Amino acid sequence: MSQLSVDEVKLIIVEGRSDKEKVARIVEEQLEIVCTNGTINVERLEGLIESFEMDDRDVYILVDEDAAGKKLRKQLSKELPHAAHIYVDKSYREVAATPESELAVALLAAHIKINPIYL
Repeated sequence: MSQLSVDEVKLIIVEGRSDKEKVARIVEEQLEIVCTNGTINVERLEGLIESFEMDDRDVYILVDEDAAGKKLRKQLSKELPHAAHIYVDKSYREVAATPESELAVALLAAHIKINPIYL
C-alpha cells in the first residue's frame, strides 16, 4: 500500500482510549484517531488542531451521546466547522458501549471503510 500524505488520511476525534481501540478494530483504512480524554480547553484544542493539521484534512467527530459528549461536540464544531459528525444511538450513550455492528454501520455511513466482519 502506498504511503498517503497527511491531508489524505482521515482523522476521527473520540473521547477516550476505549473508544479509540474499538474504532481501530473496526476500520479497514489508514486513518488517525485522536483522543481528547473528555472536554478540553481552547488552548489544548488549538494545539491538537495544529499538530494534527486538522484544518487541511477530513475530520470526523465521534463522541458519546451524554452531556459531556454533547458539550465536546459543540466545542469541536465551533473550532472545526468542516468536520463531519458521526453519531451513536442515544440508547447506548457511549461509543465504547455501542455494539461493534452498530458502530460499523455508523462509520460506513460516513464513508469510512470498515472490516466487513463487523456488518
